[in-house]
Amino acid sequence: MNTFTLHAAQTVNFRALPPLSLYIHIPWCVKKCPYCDFNSHASPEVFPENQYVAALIRDLEQALPLIWGRKIYTVFFGGGTPSLLSGESVEELLRQVRMLLPLAHDAEITLEANPGTVEVQRFATYREAGVNRLSMGIQSFNDTHLQALGRIHSATGARNAIEIAQQHFSNINLDLMYGLPEQTVEQALQDVATALSYTPQHLSCYHLTLEPNTRFHHQPPPLPDDEQTADMQQNIEQLLAAQGYQHYETSAFARDHRRAKHNLNYWQFGDYLGIGAGAHSKLSFPDKIIRQARVKLPQAYLSGVEQAAHIQSEHEISRNELAFEFMMNALRLNQGFDSSLFQERTSLPLNVMHRELELAEQKGLLIRDHLRITPTLLGQRFLNDLLQLFLIS
Repeated sequence: MNTFTLHAAQTVNFRALPPLSLYIHIPWCVKKCPYCDFNSHASPEVFPENQYVAALIRDLEQALPLIWGRKIYTVFFGGGTPSLLSGESVEELLRQVRMLLPLAHDAEITLEANPGTVEVQRFATYREAGVNRLSMGIQSFNDTHLQALGRIHSATGARNAIEIAQQHFSNINLDLMYGLPEQTVEQALQDVATALSYTPQHLSCYHLTLEPNTRFHHQPPPLPDDEQTADMQQNIEQLLAAQGYQHYETSAFARDHRRAKHNLNYWQFGDYLGIGAGAHSKLSFPDKIIRQARVKLPQAYLSGVEQAAHIQSEHEISRNELAFEFMMNALRLNQGFDSSLFQERTSLPLNVMHRELELAEQKGLLIRDHLRITPTLLGQRFLNDLLQLFLIS
């Protein structure tokens, strides 16, 4: 493995801090899906909504010294199932954000929603609360596949949810998955074709993977083989390109330049404050970058916030780790990144990676000039192999 040897003069020293996003984690779902490795938990019959909202606000207040005076450019309610929250709770959270921090007037404010019928009725209240982008976890329009994934909605429920959402939102993302249990290439393409019939502004198409600590990992379902899933991926990309969608990130497709600003900030190694159970943060300072993680279990988080003991871990990213962490994010972008962005976001000169960039170029995994570094199609297909070249020991 490669090691970046940085001299004393190459210390972290930022002239300007990167854009800052806010992530708000809602850790409960109606039930836990067998493929999900996110920090999500089956909701109690009545989950402590008011108590949790109060804890989120307290969490944000306690984090203010770390981000004082910095503007928030995007807000993302993730989970779990954020659409378990009432419109009133979302409105109160955003009101507090605006009171405590400068929020950009054109901030992208996204909420993830489950298309189950319980949440559908809340779309109007979310829009009134200030949410301007909805991300819906459809996954499939095939009832058999939805049941295999443990989803609580049906294909008809998914269609109804999209139609209702479009009455209130003009910026909608649909999440789809492929490589599902016993799924054929034709069925995967039919899911995408159905999604396209609604002309969403954004599509996220993920390959189902068997993540550790999930039921699917311990009890694997019958999945399509690698050749079939490769065919699915290729055909999906061709279909979306023909319909005018730009494939700008590994799993993300946008039309009319409606890329996900919040996620784009992650991929460009921007900063983010995460509040809520299990939320992660990356925050830059003039002389360092730190990462934080909140405690995962909701009850432990609730009690921890009360005692200002909700931070499970915090560490400074070492200079030797910065190059890999930047590349791990930025090389997910199919159009790559401006060469100058590396120094802007790490404060390190690009030549610390000269040997690794040269090797990646020799292997045909990326192309570069003095202005831009871009993964090739081969590099996109074998992203892990490309990233491995930048991995430190």
